[in-house]
Amino acid sequence: MHDSVTVHMAAPAQKVWELVSDITNTGKFSPETFEAEWLDGATGPSVDARFRGHVKRNGKGPVYWTTCRVVACEPGREFGFVVEAAGRSINTWRYRFEPSGDGVDVTESFELESTLPLRLYWALLGGLRGRTNRNGMRTTLERIKVVAEA
Repeated sequence: MHDSVTVHMAAPAQKVWELVSDITNTGKFSPETFEAEWLDGATGPSVDARFRGHVKRNGKGPVYWTTCRVVACEPGREFGFVVEAAGRSINTWRYRFEPSGDGVDVTESFELESTLPLRLYWALLGGLRGRTNRNGMRTTLERIKVVAEA
């Protein structure tokens, strides 16, 4: 109930981290989350800052809002957040930045919480959703790469 994609970017880790951690950029990069906004007076990334994302599932629908909380915020190294429902974490998304050659290897990953409902969901639809997530992560990272390397 997890997966990851890594893309090399010929750009400084700090620059890429700034693009990723500014959640107001999400709509430029993600094929599913078309906008995001900080909540509770937050204006930028920090651990426990909350934001919400407007999602168009599978790029087609349904359309809904998710509430998220930042759980990792190390400039140039890592940015991570959990998607919450009814006050409980259901999915953790992370971006990790590893210096490499002329730039940085950026890894985007997700990991669903190991609850019975999510395990059942993954058993039934995990193959399809996993493929969608992998394709979406690759699309997101490739879009970030274009901006970061410009």
